[in-house]
Amino acid sequence: MATGRTPAEFTAALRAREQLVGYWSLLDSPVAAERLARLGYDYLAFDAQHGLFGYQGMLNNLLATDTKGSTAVGMVRVEANDPTYIGKALDAGATAVIVPLIDNAQDAADAVAAVRYPPLGRRSYGPMRAQLRIGPHPADTHAQTAVLAMIETADGLANVEAICATDGLDGIYVGPSDLRLALGAATSTDPSVQQEFEQALTRISKAAEAAGIAAGIHNADGTSAAHRLTQGYTFATVACDLIHLQQIATSHLEAARGGAR
Repeated sequence: MATGRTPAEFTAALRAREQLVGYWSLLDSPVAAERLARLGYDYLAFDAQHGLFGYQGMLNNLLATDTKGSTAVGMVRVEANDPTYIGKALDAGATAVIVPLIDNAQDAADAVAAVRYPPLGRRSYGPMRAQLRIGPHPADTHAQTAVLAMIETADGLANVEAICATDGLDGIYVGPSDLRLALGAATSTDPSVQQEFEQALTRISKAAEAAGIAAGIHNADGTSAAHRLTQGYTFATVACDLIHLQQIATSHLEAARGGAR
């Protein structure tokens, strides 16, 4: 079985733009998270913005990710670019936070400030669970935790170079559904804007490369993730437990009914 990285090792690899692969979770199922964490993924990302769990669910899933045999660290997409949400995710033990709806460099700077303790930022000190694995001293915590800005809006794309140049930002993360809608798509998978979408992805990855930060992207499946990792993206997430549960259950149902005829 693959050996997982410590939070410090993971964050160092992320900042060094090493290729990393993660899995996205929407469900409040610590037992499922514990199994997923043992498969070889570099990280599990828990979606507190659109996911089907509250604070206790986020905490329990992070705890499950850190059990014996895990190869993954826990990452959280927080509800909003707000110091309270970001601080709670970090205090619960997240190694990295993904901050949604970053439109400009000031938004990115605000996200960075919420992750760093004074005098570098404004995170309130209270790592009730995180101190067992991350930190607990501010300088150590800063070395071991990462902040990622989501690029998913028209403004975010227009300002992506300035966002990537934000001091202290560790990386960016593409939200493809919202980005496609921002480009004028009728749906989150509308192929009519594919050319514009691909051009946007190239611009984003190049902006991150020029700034020397990590570039991540959300993907529907592993094949898509592998493709993006050949295009300049340094980490890629495979999504997600809820959709994959539906897909595999449907395939078994179809096989069972087809075989019974």
